[in-house]
Amino acid sequence: MSAPVPDISIVIPVYNEAGILREAVTSLLEGWAEVRAALREPDLVLEIILAENGSTDRTAELALHLAMEIPEVTSFSLDEPNYGKALRHGIERARGTYVICEEVDLCDLDFHRRALELLRHGDCEFVVGSKAMVGAQDRRPLVRRVATRTMSTLLRLALDFRGTDTHGLKAFRREAVLPVVRQCVVERDLFASELVIRCARHGLALIEIPVQLEEKRPPAINLVRRVPRVLFGLGKLTYVIRLGGASADKR
Repeated sequence: MSAPVPDISIVIPVYNEAGILREAVTSLLEGWAEVRAALREPDLVLEIILAENGSTDRTAELALHLAMEIPEVTSFSLDEPNYGKALRHGIERARGTYVICEEVDLCDLDFHRRALELLRHGDCEFVVGSKAMVGAQDRRPLVRRVATRTMSTLLRLALDFRGTDTHGLKAFRREAVLPVVRQCVVERDLFASELVIRCARHGLALIEIPVQLEEKRPPAINLVRRVPRVLFGLGKLTYVIRLGGASADKR
């Protein structure tokens, strides 16, 4: 007997997360009982896609074990640390009507509930969980909060981005967004930004909602070391969108 087609796909890129992965996945599954109750949909079918990318610890092995143990979990691995590529491949593998892009150290179930209510009622096609809009509570270290606002400012100046955040929690109707995913050409740190900006430019109904965020562990990749790569990616993204350089190599 084949597994039921999921209603909701949760895509989680993971890199060197062996210390928290099992607890995060089991807590997510346990918490979804409350989400189903809040949505008054006890039979919603869930799948969790662990998009492991280039880990040097036991994350890939653990993700595979979780996929073997838990029916709702699947996993795949990439041979390089590449958040954007992992997220993209996870979205493309997703089978649910709705896709939620999560972070392993967050798993914000209240965002899941609020976003799905908006999507299922037809209020929008894409929901961004903003760390910077009015009503958000961002309890991460100051340097990370400043980085979020700096990135949003740069995107606003370079690409007329009208929102407050592009990186982090997202939820969307897969059928509407998948064609846009396939047009994205930037990977690594800025795939998520390109996806949000392209969806807005394609006229998809997009809504931001505030989220509460508290760092549960230090970033897996040093923030300072990411700066040159992010700036290079921003230049490439500006070229691609402003000048139509859609044939640029993915990075």
